[in-house]
Amino acid sequence: MMKRTLLAAALAAFVATPAFAAECPKLMKSYDDAAAKNASKVTAEAKKLRADGEADHKAGKHTESMTALKKAGAIVGAM
Repeated sequence: MMKRTLLAAALAAFVATPAFAAECPKLMKSYDDAAAKNASKVTAEAKKLRADGEADHKAGKHTESMTALKKAGAIVGAM
């Protein structure tokens, strides 16, 4: 029973990862569009979070990437 549960969890994580990977570029574009419209809201923290999100995406850390990009987007009004 425990093996099946672990296997199901691993399979779910494996299947979900590509979905997260596809979401990161959308969040980056959303941030970029909002930052262009609301330049006064772009802070050093927002820029750092955006850069961290892109780096995490490229490193395959999609959950971390989405977290950083959502925070950055919230700062500039993308969310």
